[in-house]
Amino acid sequence: MTAEAREAGAPQAPAADGLRPLDIALLTYKGNPFCGGQGVYVRHLSRELARLGHRVEVIGAQPYPVLDEGHAGLSLTELPSLDLYRQPDPFRTPGRGEYRDWIDALEVATMWTGGFPEPLTFSLRARRHLRARRGEFDVVHDNQTLGYGLLGDVGAPLVTTIHHPITVDRQLELDAADGRKRRLSVRRWYAFTRMQKRVARRLPSVLTVSGTSQQEIIDHLGVRRDRIHVVHIGADTDLFSPDPSVPVVPGRIVTTSSADVPLKGLVHLVEALAKVRTEHPGAHLVVVGKRPTEGPVARAMEQYGLAGAVEFVKGISDAELVDLVRSAQVACVPSLYEGFSLPAAEAMATGTPLLATTGGAIPEVAGRDGETCLAVPPGDAGALAAGLDRLLSDADLRARLGTAGRERVLRHFTWARAAEGTVARYREAIDRAGGHHVQRDSGRSAPTTGAVSTPPAVTAGAVSAAPADVEGVNSESRATC
Repeated sequence: MTAEAREAGAPQAPAADGLRPLDIALLTYKGNPFCGGQGVYVRHLSRELARLGHRVEVIGAQPYPVLDEGHAGLSLTELPSLDLYRQPDPFRTPGRGEYRDWIDALEVATMWTGGFPEPLTFSLRARRHLRARRGEFDVVHDNQTLGYGLLGDVGAPLVTTIHHPITVDRQLELDAADGRKRRLSVRRWYAFTRMQKRVARRLPSVLTVSGTSQQEIIDHLGVRRDRIHVVHIGADTDLFSPDPSVPVVPGRIVTTSSADVPLKGLVHLVEALAKVRTEHPGAHLVVVGKRPTEGPVARAMEQYGLAGAVEFVKGISDAELVDLVRSAQVACVPSLYEGFSLPAAEAMATGTPLLATTGGAIPEVAGRDGETCLAVPPGDAGALAAGLDRLLSDADLRARLGTAGRERVLRHFTWARAAEGTVARYREAIDRAGGHHVQRDSGRSAPTTGAVSTPPAVTAGAVSAAPADVEGVNSESRATC
């Protein structure tokens, strides 16, 4: 249905909650669904929002989001950056003809000084884009950009998801840094947290994925508790499901680690594998992620002679990922901290028994030790090894935990539940803003599935100057995929 038809009073089918369907702008400055949780969140949430009867326009930068096709009212608008970290030429310097405006110059200058500018520069581009399309959206949902550009008027009420404060990542990397030079580099990389704190404190409505993340947002970012709402995310339980026809490979352990950073705890799992292979020589690890060529994981593999016992896979399809998890005797989440842990929920949904640490919000997802998972302290290779040994040795325990784990996910952690909870918060934000819905431009057509629109041309003065303290803005993750 076109906007003209809507404005003319043509009847609209109500959304699943019985109310008028919403026009939603869902922002993501980094949207790759195969590397990191932000793209996964946008892909699955947008699909479920569309299934509930809402119109969702995902607005994202490179790597562009991949949306599930076949859902009416779901579309993608590309809002390109200079893509300075693309493969195979990361940290590239653009040609003179690539510069379009002062935001591009800011992006390059920040990179040249050791920063990662995308959260700030995407927020500035998004503000310009949204203001040019004022009245087309009922609500704007930002997926953890937390950039200065999203403060003030963006043309509709703003709701923001903060998965967890990146100050946690920063502290873990500082704790693991060797030498003054390395610590200075880490501080510079994470200097963007100053911006995130300032922006977060001024946000009217914050969504987060766990009670643990809620408390961390209060403690680290200073956001008032009454502004933070927990909406659990979850697994795609249709895709991540048991399949007895997939053979289980004896000794196979599967984990997901998109980056070789202390937060993910992969080095401790590698050390645990070395220990457990003394009792289970066939034990081997498959890591969904990029093989590191240097750093603690690479050194541990070399030290323990595990080159043939650790395999890294990347760029696999959804179906291949699910079958890989199904084929494992054990799924493991060795992280020192997680704001939620999608890999834990997805592994449990397949019926694969889970060994996980108690870092951050993982216990909220995985449940109690011995009931729906085996739980061990974070950063303890010995405890991981003991858990692996116990699971690899006990088929009955694996079966019991696998069944109980899937039941827990089905009860608490599905994307359909996440979408319903998110819509409730959208409607609260709209009501808090006075319920005002600006008259839509009668020339706009309804989004079509898979459509990609071109951002409006840049006009002089379309974006006000960034705050004076934008120095130090950086990325939330070193991973480039």
